[in-house]
Amino acid sequence: MKKQLLFCLLLFLICKLSGQDSTAYVIAFYNVENLFNPSDDSLTNDDAFTPIGLNHWTFKKYLRKINNISKVLLAMNEWSPPDIIGVAEIEDRTVLNRFCYDSPLKKYNYRCVHYDSPDRRGVDVGLLYRSDRIRIRHSEPVPVVFPFDTATRNRDILYVVAQFPNGDSIHLFINHWTSRYGGFAPTIPKRNYYATVVKTKTDSILQTNPSANILITGDFNDYLSDESIHDILQAGNPDDRADRNCHLFNLMYRFLKMQNIGTHKHEDFWGCLDQFMVSAPLLSGQNRIAIIAGEAHIFKAEFMVEPDEKYGGYKVYRTFLGPRYIGGYADHLPIFVKLRLKYDDS
Repeated sequence: MKKQLLFCLLLFLICKLSGQDSTAYVIAFYNVENLFNPSDDSLTNDDAFTPIGLNHWTFKKYLRKINNISKVLLAMNEWSPPDIIGVAEIEDRTVLNRFCYDSPLKKYNYRCVHYDSPDRRGVDVGLLYRSDRIRIRHSEPVPVVFPFDTATRNRDILYVVAQFPNGDSIHLFINHWTSRYGGFAPTIPKRNYYATVVKTKTDSILQTNPSANILITGDFNDYLSDESIHDILQAGNPDDRADRNCHLFNLMYRFLKMQNIGTHKHEDFWGCLDQFMVSAPLLSGQNRIAIIAGEAHIFKAEFMVEPDEKYGGYKVYRTFLGPRYIGGYADHLPIFVKLRLKYDDS
């Protein structure tokens, strides 16, 4: 307990001395779209993302993508990058280490949390965190094995408990659920099973501590009204009085009222495949951590999008357009939430 208090005090003093607001924190999620390192991994199907593969993925292109993603993260919070960043579609720890030690983000003391998952392509979820502002108390991969399809090798869910300088912690679940590739209906049971795994974990946490701070984020490949999110996770609308007794709330509901905005565009439709769901205490302010204004944000800078000549409006400026390399960012827009910490004397 003394070590924990000393660590929290040290984090608080570091934030003060660096001139940063010790009460304001940002958590983000970004599907960075096929961020592979260019070396061949004999254990996974990553051949397309090698110099001699289909995509002719070179070290130069890899570094450009690292710099592009870093640019997005730097710009997201007025050039003070997020304190915690969940990421999807990264190949391995070497990719995250590149952000930490050899990118425009390196001066921000990032460290990473990553576990190799069984995914056949070798893409995983991971976490970056600013080690001078955040302490990781626990982390583990949560395996997902479909009882109806045990041969499929699925991406793990990443579970992390992070501690803030005021001593309070948050339970984080970073997700990248089964895609709709192969058809929406045939893949519904797979995303539903992912939702069941997350629901079981969060129910267990809330049963032990009803006041726990929980944040679930990721690319769910489902929308707010789909069965996995609405019926299994039972993530309610924060602004709907009918949902006031829910244990989890989906912060993306406000974007349903907006036109031509979302995290991902399919043909002419913008929707929120990437989401934040939080436990009630993070909205009520009953704890010493709260979501500022109870809102999530989608980050869209002009350099991240381009005109959509086929469907109108704009679309994300991605790395590949079909098989053609165009050198953009990703096929999703990132999301983030802002937190406010309370201290005992505030």
